[in-house]
Amino acid sequence: MALLTRLTGPRDLDGLTPEQLEQLAQEIRTFLIESVARTGGHLGPNLGVVELSIALHRVFDSPADSILWDTGHQSYVHKLLTGRQDFSRLRAKGGLSGYPSRAESPHDIIENSHASTVLGWADGLAKANQLRGRDQHVVAITGDGALTGGMAWEALNNIAAAKDRPLVIVVNDNERSYSPTIGGLANHLATLRTTEGYERFLARGKEMLNRTPVVGKPLYDTLHGAKKGLKDVIAPQGMFEDLGLKYVGPIDGHDIGALESALKSAKRFGGPVIVHCITEKGRGYQPARDDEADQFHAVGVIHPDTGLPVAAPGADWTSVFGEEIVKLGREREDIVAITAAMLRPVGLQAFAEEFPDRVYDVGIAEQHGAVSAAGLATGGLHPVFAVYATFLNRAFDQLLMDVALHKCGVTFVLDRAGVTGSDGASHNGMWDMSILQVVPGLRIAAPRDAEEVRRQLREAVQVSDAPTVVRYSKGSVGKNVPAVGTVGGMDVLRYAGSDRPDVLLVSIGALAPVALETAALLERQGITTTVVDPRWVKPVDAALPGLAAEHRVVVTVEDNSRAAGVGSSIAQALRDADVDIPLRDFGIPERFLDHASRAEILGEIGLTAPDIARRVTGLVARLDGRLDAATAGA
Repeated sequence: MALLTRLTGPRDLDGLTPEQLEQLAQEIRTFLIESVARTGGHLGPNLGVVELSIALHRVFDSPADSILWDTGHQSYVHKLLTGRQDFSRLRAKGGLSGYPSRAESPHDIIENSHASTVLGWADGLAKANQLRGRDQHVVAITGDGALTGGMAWEALNNIAAAKDRPLVIVVNDNERSYSPTIGGLANHLATLRTTEGYERFLARGKEMLNRTPVVGKPLYDTLHGAKKGLKDVIAPQGMFEDLGLKYVGPIDGHDIGALESALKSAKRFGGPVIVHCITEKGRGYQPARDDEADQFHAVGVIHPDTGLPVAAPGADWTSVFGEEIVKLGREREDIVAITAAMLRPVGLQAFAEEFPDRVYDVGIAEQHGAVSAAGLATGGLHPVFAVYATFLNRAFDQLLMDVALHKCGVTFVLDRAGVTGSDGASHNGMWDMSILQVVPGLRIAAPRDAEEVRRQLREAVQVSDAPTVVRYSKGSVGKNVPAVGTVGGMDVLRYAGSDRPDVLLVSIGALAPVALETAALLERQGITTTVVDPRWVKPVDAALPGLAAEHRVVVTVEDNSRAAGVGSSIAQALRDADVDIPLRDFGIPERFLDHASRAEILGEIGLTAPDIARRVTGLVARLDGRLDAATAGA
């Protein structure tokens, strides 16, 4: 690591020879493989942008020039080149973020980790530079996967309107987002990748046609005269040029010299330019290249030599869903699946293999996915749209106005709901149960264990006249939590064992073990507690207000924002039923959460059994004090 360890910032790259740059690229790849193997992280994407990152920092002067990454998971090399080489706690509390972070460095301009946003950012920054008279460049690195998102094309439409506004768009084209990129744009880029080139085509055609008697020469002249039209057929970069964007490429994304030449040309142009680079995800690491699924897009802790996991993963929430949706697919021909460029991460790979004609990958286009689902439902099918909880935020309007307004039977399966941890603020699925509360007719299920995932998924797909949501956590699913009884549609997880129990503890989803532990701690303080799991948290179960009236205090515990969450909806239900007893809602505070493990974050925000029990004990003690005072006064 002789060269890498000497780097303190991008300008240290300026004096390196071509040979040293190649050596540096190799050192960086070795560093990434060894470091990410120890911590886990996004390995494949970063191995693919080593030379591109070096070229960008040699040609542009960060942070005066804004270098923007879409998405930010491919910024590890950028971090190394800007002086951040301690990867020992990557994505862990107190360590480097797995995405750009303004708190870490002035070289990180934006912290995006939701795809397709960078071109909008670039458009705004370029406009600001122009209005402020700043002679600075804006460089946006986006991917072929990110270009499947509609926001990217909305931005391109605006960027192309200003011919004299400097803005360089680098398309990092590796044929993948998580998995192979699909759709019309992907086919277009594939054409560009595989084109031999106009001049070589004409040369070969001229040689062939000139050997053809009589018609050969006139036909060649005709073809040559139709240069523009033929060029669009053979190398259809015209799609970008027709938008008013200068196109440069395709460029070998692993040739530093060629990249620098192209970027310098783009930098001098003075208007919007697209530089199309062809890269290999997982470059330089054979286990990643051999991984057909996603070329090590994201890995856990692995052995650096083999790429194999150090520890065998246990059953997780996603795999439980994946198994059950296949069973449902066998039972019902009307069930179809939708994913937004994340077939494997959301557990739909097995469904796709068994029912290839019944799964639709819409690309990174959650809005389109939701509207398309409405159309599928209207056509007599039952779509199951599996998506990360945090990404559903993008499709709220479509869920509201297209799915719910039209009473379409669509099931949204929200993976990674609640605190997810290591991927930081943007990936915690902590808003879904708040923003979805306002959708008329929508029903939300929050399974507490694997058995409930299976059961509630089956209940959800039975609903044909409204949208349903099934949301579950990230990682290991844990042991099943059996019910000991039912009240209305709710499962009772623990009876208080008292005629006038103190606390009704309403446990939401994956926090059932925390709720039961809390109840055990309260019992040690002499506080009797009933624990119920509503299962379906929207609408509030009709039996809940009556059950609450039998207790002195209601406590809700949810892996979601406290603002407008399930606790708030239960409080409203109690008010509507004239049940006037104290309620305390425990959930995620209204702030963005830094990256750390799930357990660390839950501890930090007070979603642990000791924290909850301590506060509930204080509340009951105050109630006892007021009751004693009232008795004495009487």
